[in-house]
Amino acid sequence: MTTKFVSAAELMARVLGADGYPFVVIGHPVSSAAPDVLSDFARQAVAAGADILVGAN
Repeated sequence: MTTKFVSAAELMARVLGADGYPFVVIGHPVSSAAPDVLSDFARQAVAAGADILVGAN
């Protein structure tokens, strides 16, 4: 999820009965981000996702 839509994602998780569901948050925007910024977002997302999967957060 991008930073701009975190509150919407949290609300959707609550509505669907998954309050507190962990998800990765990256910078915003994505559609107009330069390739090097997208690469940074991807690296951050992989690291944060791995932390979620192994329960490190």
